[in-house]
Amino acid sequence: MWRSTGMRWREEGARWMWWHPSHGVRASPLELGAPLHLALDGSAVRRCAGVWRAARNTPCPYAAELPPGARRDRCEACAALDRTSSVAADTVPDDGQPYRVYLAYFGPGLHKVGITAAARGRLRLLEQAAVCFTFLGEGPLMAARRTESVLGAALDLPDRMLDPAKRAARHRLPGPAVRAAELAALHARVTELRGALPESLAPAALRCVDHAEVFGLSAQPPPPAPVAEVTALLPGRALAGTVRAIAGHDVYLDTADGPLLFDARLAAGWPLRRPAPGEDLSAARPAPTAPLRPRQPEPEPLF
Repeated sequence: MWRSTGMRWREEGARWMWWHPSHGVRASPLELGAPLHLALDGSAVRRCAGVWRAARNTPCPYAAELPPGARRDRCEACAALDRTSSVAADTVPDDGQPYRVYLAYFGPGLHKVGITAAARGRLRLLEQAAVCFTFLGEGPLMAARRTESVLGAALDLPDRMLDPAKRAARHRLPGPAVRAAELAALHARVTELRGALPESLAPAALRCVDHAEVFGLSAQPPPPAPVAEVTALLPGRALAGTVRAIAGHDVYLDTADGPLLFDARLAAGWPLRRPAPGEDLSAARPAPTAPLRPRQPEPEPLF
C-alpha cells in the first residue's frame, strides 16, 4: 500500500512524496493551476511515516496510528529517534559539511535569520515559505550557529517565524522591488557587524532570490484569501479543488465552497488515492473545514 509522506520541495517544484514497503519512494508533481483530488477509503488508517535519513526510510516499528488532525508525520518514539541526528536540535555539532546563513523575508517587517546545509541550496527557504531571501555567508556549522546567534541579538531577528504571521502577510505583499529593497537594507546592517562575526564564515554578496512567482503569489489577479482551512483528512471523505498557490507546506485551493487553505502536513501517513476515472467525488463527504480566524494583534510592550 502506497502511503503519502507529505509534500516536499525540489528545485523543479513542489512534489507529493509516497512510500511503499516493497517499492520504495516515488514522487508526483503538485502544480499551480492543476486539479487536486485526494480521497480516502472508509477503512483508511493514518500511520507514522517512520524516520527518513539520506532519502531512505526506516519504518515505524510500532506502525503507530496518528491523529487525523496532527501536523506531524511521526509518533513520539520516531520523533525522538530523529532528534538524535538533527542539526536543528543541536545533536550533531561535529557535522563537517559547510553551512550557509541566510536572511529571509516573509512580508513587510517580517524577517528571520537561519542556517541551512550548503548542499541544500534554497530548498530550506522554499520549505519555510520565504517570499525572498539572500545568503549572508558560508562556513562550518558552529560558525554558522554563532553568526545566527549574534545577528539575532544585534538586529532583533528571530530564528523562526510562526505560520499565522506568514499567512497573513502573503495577501498584502508589496512589489518585488520593494521586497528587494527591504532585504538589501537589512543586509547592509549585517555588513556593518562583520567585525563581530566569526572569521571562518566566508561572507556572501547580496543576491535577492524572490519566490513569489514560484509560489503563485505574483499571479494577476492574486489568489484570494481563503475563507476556511481544512482541519483534517478523514476516512471516507475527499478533498477536491484547483491549486492557486503553494507556499511552504500551505496549499491554496479554489473549491466549490470558495478559497480553501490546506496544510499539506495533514496528508502525511494516509493511504491517499486519486479518484478513479468517472468517479463522482460529490458522493463522498468533503474534508472537514473551519473558518480562518484573523490573526490577533501582538500585545503592546509594557516599556
